[in-house]
Amino acid sequence: MGITDVVGKAARNAWSLFVADGIAPPHRTPSVVVGDGRHRTLRRFGPENAGPPVLLVTPLAASPTCFDLMPGQSLVEHLLELGRSVFLVEYGEMTSDDRDLGLEFWIDDVIPEAIARTSELCGNREVDVVAWSIGGTLAMLTAAAHPDLPMRSLTAFGSPLDYSAIPLMALPRLVGRFVAEPALGLLDAVFGGVPAPIVRTAYRLTAIEREIQRPWFVATHLADAETLARMERVDRFQDEIHGYAGRVFHQLTTSVTVDNELATGRLDLGDRVVDLADVTVPVLALGGEDDVLAPIPAVEPVTRLLGSTQVRFVRVPGTHLGMLTGSAARDTSWVELDAFLREPRANGNAPAATLPVEQEVVTTGA
Repeated sequence: MGITDVVGKAARNAWSLFVADGIAPPHRTPSVVVGDGRHRTLRRFGPENAGPPVLLVTPLAASPTCFDLMPGQSLVEHLLELGRSVFLVEYGEMTSDDRDLGLEFWIDDVIPEAIARTSELCGNREVDVVAWSIGGTLAMLTAAAHPDLPMRSLTAFGSPLDYSAIPLMALPRLVGRFVAEPALGLLDAVFGGVPAPIVRTAYRLTAIEREIQRPWFVATHLADAETLARMERVDRFQDEIHGYAGRVFHQLTTSVTVDNELATGRLDLGDRVVDLADVTVPVLALGGEDDVLAPIPAVEPVTRLLGSTQVRFVRVPGTHLGMLTGSAARDTSWVELDAFLREPRANGNAPAATLPVEQEVVTTGA
């Protein structure tokens, strides 16, 4: 490729990136709505009853595009290729009208309903639940609180249980002991929760190195449309992050983060305590080697806190988003997921395993 070609590609990419609508169009695998309600839109991808059902559970505040980021890096597409019936529950944007919604809303209402509806649409078959980040934590609490649900298995990507093992949370946990209540009270009074712009900014700050290096990254890859397209799609995902309802954010801040209740295996919801020891379905928990939001020590306690005799923890390459949908996921974390979905009860109470880490993780910084 001559210098003229390189300059021409760089100029076209710069125009698309900074002036036009972008290098790559937004990606979304076609789906149909098969269930709806307050903050519980249930989507089905692919044909009806294509195979054993999988329900994808998104984290609070995250866009459902985390499971369908881009062609070749879409867990939705991958599961469809395996012949699964793929469903996804999404919550939508939170407003001041949602200020009273707490964790119970998702644990007792939204997620159980999504599991039951998915099962019903697939001939009452048991459902494999696959979740990311706090979505995995919610799914574990749901399984513990409702052991009668038609769940076949649970896979959690980067779902922390011990917040004292997250270095990024050390200062917020310390400061939160003194200012959490007045700060949360102010946010609730003014906004009814935490607005999306604040949450988006906080998420970007967790990858501050990526943000600082972004101009240099763009400049050095300006002639590489594919790499810039991956970066652009991660940016879009971050721009679609929602806000938090007031009460649920209060619970996540005080009970989960500052008081670190989940590290004991129990979460006090006021009228009752949910005990992770009541989880009975087989569980696969994956921890990313480069995950700063849910590092290995924060995720690994799953092997001793859950009651299921079949809990497996696996270390995989990748950051918080990268382990779920990065360029290396197909050959690392998805391999583990595929094997687990084929036979969840074959893993037993296996010790932590380690996949090769010399593979590329994510060039976009996800």
